[in-house]
Formats: sequence, structure tokens, C-alpha cells
Amino acid sequence: MKFLFVIQGEGRGHMTQAIALSSLLRRQGHELASVVVGKSPRRKIPEFFRREINASIHEVESPNFECDGANKKILIGKTLRKNSGKLGTFWKSLRQIDRIVCDAKPDVILNFYDLLGGLYNFLFRPKAEFWVIGHQYLITHPDFHFAPGRPVDKALFQLNTFFTGLGAKERLALSFLPKKNSPAEIRVVPPLLRKEVHALTPSEGDFYLAYMVNAGYAAEAMHFAQQNPELKIKAYWDKKDAAESEYPLPNLSFHQVNDRTFLQDMAACKGLACTAGFESVCEAMYLGKPVLMIPVAGQYEQACNALDGQASGAGIASERFDFAKLAGAQKKDAEASLVYRDWVASWRELLRDLVWESERRNSKISKPLSDEPVPALG
Repeated sequence: MKFLFVIQGEGRGHMTQAIALSSLLRRQGHELASVVVGKSPRRKIPEFFRREINASIHEVESPNFECDGANKKILIGKTLRKNSGKLGTFWKSLRQIDRIVCDAKPDVILNFYDLLGGLYNFLFRPKAEFWVIGHQYLITHPDFHFAPGRPVDKALFQLNTFFTGLGAKERLALSFLPKKNSPAEIRVVPPLLRKEVHALTPSEGDFYLAYMVNAGYAAEAMHFAQQNPELKIKAYWDKKDAAESEYPLPNLSFHQVNDRTFLQDMAACKGLACTAGFESVCEAMYLGKPVLMIPVAGQYEQACNALDGQASGAGIASERFDFAKLAGAQKKDAEASLVYRDWVASWRELLRDLVWESERRNSKISKPLSDEPVPALG
């Protein structure tokens, strides 16, 4: 089958998920024809994504969050106003996506939580099947952990998730751990981890690792490093105008996001402190590292992620980059780590089932393919 990805460009998580899934697809004989990435003026597409996705990349203007002057807190009101003023731009993006789809002629359009992906499927009604994937689709599961806060924040989160999945045949809800009693409209699936993560051998070095999706959180890391000179911190960000590496303090360094060095550092660190996305937390869980999860201020979705991660045994939810909490965190139980790794490895059979069911819906095959051998990871 031929796939086309539509990917939200905020942070690195959706991009690394896309890389991992593209690798799984190719191992089972499928093709990734093209990739559409929703771009933002605040960010650039990481070089590792361009290198690893191995497909033509098309950037389109897509709705994105707006931050405060410190590039730290998400401002929902400003986000709504700014994006509302760019409706003409977004319509041009939808037309651009349609041209890309018409040229690629995919069997499946897979949306990694970009708003334009859902709107495109609803408005343009392509012949391809439309699937969506993300941790956000877990919100309809009875065990999902909603964060306390303003009801309007929860409603906007639910509404955005609804629009990204308009008309989807498959809603793949990424989950830290397996869940029972899933509602019919979603399919609970494991985290998508790249093959490089599977190949790592964990060790324990002398430093803590940090990843911050918004560069404004650098001030918190600097304050903590100044107050605790005995702790060594290595932080990653995607600040657009920053140097490749910066060393503001003897015990603190900042580095542009680099997939290889970041994963190597994660395997060697004492623990990870990160804004509460999904992918980095899952990678740390796989490597048995304790995690401190700090929701981006004003982003309700990340507050939910932190609670769900804490309930799943990933680590500790926190309001700030307080590395002292990591120092007291317990290491992962060996049995729990094994259960988690088995859950991640189940993607191979799951992907085969997804493809077979899609082909059956479209009358392309008459019998399941489950008797065929499953290609190994690695």
C-alpha cells in the first residue's frame, strides 16, 4: 500500500513517530509516497527528520500555538486570534495538500495530529482512506486522565482533537501502556519508537538530560544550575537563532536538537526532564530512565500527558524544571520494563492487521495475511 503522511510541526514528537512508522511500513513492503509538514515561523524542521524520513517533504502553513514574550507560556486567546486572521493562508495550504495528494495517489493518508489534515479530509473528500494517530485520541477512553483546570481548556482540547480526525477510518490512540475496554471509535496502540532506540544499551552517567519544546524554559534550567553547581545538566532545544551548542555555565549546556546525540545522551543520563510531550517520555521509559514531566504553561494537552505519564509509571509530573526531584526518583522495575518493551514490540502484528482490514474494506484481498512471517525489528 502507498501512504502519505500529514504531520504537525510542533516539537519533535510527531516527527519521530513518523520516522518510526515509515520504517515499519517499508519493512512490510509498503511505500511512503510523500510527507506534508505543518510549519511554524517559530521553528525549523530538524535536520534529522529531513535525513531519516526518506520521502519528499512539503511544508505548508498550518495553525500553531502562540507564546508569550518569553517564548514559554502558550496563550490560547492569542493563538485563536492569530490563526483566525490567517484563514486565507490556511485555505491555500489545503489546496496545496490536495495537489500533493492528487500527484501521490496514496491508498492511505495518515495524519499525525495536524488540524489541516482533518479539515482536508472533510472538505476535499479524497479517495484515499484517512487515518489519524496520536496520544490525544486516547481522550475518549474511560481511563484517560484529564487535568484539572478551566472547562474551556478541556473543551478546546477535545474540539481540536475532533477536527484533526474528521472522517477517519482508523483512530490510533498511542498509549504508554496497554488498556482494556477501549471504545469502538479508537484503537489503542503502543508508542512508536525508532529503531535507533531499540539498539541502545542504557548506562548511568554523571549528568541529567533536558528537552524543552519552548526555549523560554531555558531560564528555569539556568536558575537551577546556578543554585546547584554540583549537578551537571545537558539540555536540548530547537531555538531558531541559537548556536549549535552553548555553554552558559560550567555545569549547563544547550544544544540544538540532534536525534543521534540526544538518544545517546538519553541512554547515558541519570534521568530526563522534559516538557510533557509523549515521545521523549516513551523513549526514556524504554531505556528505564526516570522522567520529570513539565507541562508547557497554558497547554492543557500537556497537563493531561503529565498525569497520564505519572499514572503509567513513567515518572513525576512537575510544574518546573526541578532536577532535584529526579535525583530522588526510583529506577524502573525490571519486570515493568519488560512488559513495556513487549507492548512496544507488538506494532509489527498490529500494522499487519491494520493494512489487512483496510484492504478488506476496499475489497482488495479475500483472506488475512497473518500466516506470513513478521519481519524482525532492528
